[in-house]
Amino acid sequence: MDLTSIELPGSIIHSVRVEGDQVRVRFEPAYLIQTMTGSKERTRWHQNIELVFDGARLLQGGDIALPAECRGGDVMENVYTYRDMVPVPLESRGQTGCRLQVGEDKAVLEVEAEAVRMEREDHPHYIEHLR
Repeated sequence: MDLTSIELPGSIIHSVRVEGDQVRVRFEPAYLIQTMTGSKERTRWHQNIELVFDGARLLQGGDIALPAECRGGDVMENVYTYRDMVPVPLESRGQTGCRLQVGEDKAVLEVEAEAVRMEREDHPHYIEHLR
């Protein structure tokens, strides 16, 4: 079984769009780490991905100069908090959101929402093996 996650530190937040009660955080690219169960080796990939928050409010970060590097942070999904990573795929309803540090000054991008889902563009592209 493969486990894939977005590695938030280093991924590039390309844009944040607010459309009604929806907030879209676009990573272009997002860096993915893929691990096979039972193996110590991992692989690194890149892919453009949007985290789409529905029933959402942008609490902080509407004025951040983008694109900028994500320095890490949390993505919340009900009782789970994913620190510096996001599982792939992700789709959940309930209390969701994110609090990410962006750019050199670690400006805060914070979203509170009722649902989150991931939209992936194209296919992941291989970068390297991590040993």
